[in-house]
Amino acid sequence: MEEIRNPDLRRLYDYWSEKRGERQMPSRADLDPLDMTFIMGNVILVDVLSETPPRFRIRLHGTNLVQYVGYELTGKMLDELPQTEFREAARQTFTHVFKTRAPFRHRRDRIIEDRLHRYETVVMPLSSDGEQVDRLLVGLIYDDERR
Repeated sequence: MEEIRNPDLRRLYDYWSEKRGERQMPSRADLDPLDMTFIMGNVILVDVLSETPPRFRIRLHGTNLVQYVGYELTGKMLDELPQTEFREAARQTFTHVFKTRAPFRHRRDRIIEDRLHRYETVVMPLSSDGEQVDRLLVGLIYDDERR
């Protein structure tokens, strides 16, 4: 995770890492939203609903992201994400983190309203029982986002 470029994403990852301690991943209960105010508008919290195949529901879609992309996903299934290509990229990333139980970082391009936008994201697993991934904590920041 040394390649995380955005300082707020680095800070979120360091917070996640601190909360997990010696465990492979922390639980949602270990995280305090007040500790994440610096990035909360750019956080997506995802519930993992089943294992085979994993299905994902967006529990929280950060307000900065909602404004940037022009749609709200809070309470919706990942399948309802309107852009097919982005939906499939998210599904692949979420599934990878679910299966490996390890954080994942990448930088990608995405088309929004016929314009190319570059973003960086860090996806981190959460587990209530310390074994099974039941939530994902996602930080996502667009390079040209005004925050």
